[in-house]
Amino acid sequence: MELLRAVPGWLISERMREANGAPLPPGAGMNAGPLPDTMRAAVLRAPGGPEVLRIERIPVPRPGPGQVLIRVEAFGLNRSELFTRQGHSPGVRLPRVLGIEAVGTVAAAPDGGLAPGERVATVMGGMGRDFDGGYAEYVLVPAGQVRAVRTALPWEVLGALPEMLQTAWGALTRALRLAAGERLLIRGGTTSVGLAAAAIARAMGAEVAATSRRPAGEALVRRAGATRFVLDDGVVAAAVRQEWDGGADKVLELVGTVTLEDSLRATREAGVVCMAGMVGDRWTIERFEPMEAIPTGVLLTTYSGGVADFLALPLQDLVGQVEGGSLPVPVGQVFRLDDIAAAHRTMEGNAAGGKIVVLTR
Repeated sequence: MELLRAVPGWLISERMREANGAPLPPGAGMNAGPLPDTMRAAVLRAPGGPEVLRIERIPVPRPGPGQVLIRVEAFGLNRSELFTRQGHSPGVRLPRVLGIEAVGTVAAAPDGGLAPGERVATVMGGMGRDFDGGYAEYVLVPAGQVRAVRTALPWEVLGALPEMLQTAWGALTRALRLAAGERLLIRGGTTSVGLAAAAIARAMGAEVAATSRRPAGEALVRRAGATRFVLDDGVVAAAVRQEWDGGADKVLELVGTVTLEDSLRATREAGVVCMAGMVGDRWTIERFEPMEAIPTGVLLTTYSGGVADFLALPLQDLVGQVEGGSLPVPVGQVFRLDDIAAAHRTMEGNAAGGKIVVLTR
């Protein structure tokens, strides 16, 4: 196994101040010559542990009308892919190449609109579920879910951004409708989405508190943008209400059903709780009693995101903030495609300290 690097998330913005030159123009980095017949891909043929993800050679798909073939350079790992690998996505037919996001360059776009070699990003829309996704050297996706990105960011940074920023931005703006001056609690603050949300929320003028099960998480969330830290032993409502009279105005719940009821109790009347993650690995709440669990006047919503949310994301602006150093990016560990099983073990153990990114070459 080759672990490329463990990148402290707060250092990414410093490295971006030393970005290597101007944004690449369309066509830069284009591979000359015809498409190869085959590619390397991590194929899931049966549910199981990380070892069931095996590198195989499979045909490179050919794009038709309304499609774009992307030469994948990097992709981030996501919890939903872990659930699918474990067999918790009965609607996914196997064998399948997983991966709900990818960044790379345009290999072919029959309809035009995107130039060969142009840097692009894509997420969701059935990737890795209804059709083969980003865990490969090439991915074929609908043209309507591809966005061009002008940037000189290294692939391991750009690869961390699409789904992470889409989830953090969408949950804060669409679901929670966060406003300047509001008090935001991020439950699961050391997750990649939690760290990104802390940075974005602070830039929006919110006061941010974040939780972690480990005392060492305090330094991480504070560097991301949180000004308050709550050690999470599964029950934080009383501590949050002590920090903030009446509780939080808004709560971004990333641990999931395991802590949701406690997060509701940590929220002031007229406040909002948004469940947007499930790192607690539990899908349901047994014997859930809404009249008991949801305090009067507290609102509960969810955010899952999709292609429309990705298209609404101010992606280029946020990428520019990453390049300029004003938006720290929590990149945790970076792996090669050949080490996809090790990358999944790291995700399953919650050991990355930020977004896990896989490079395809």
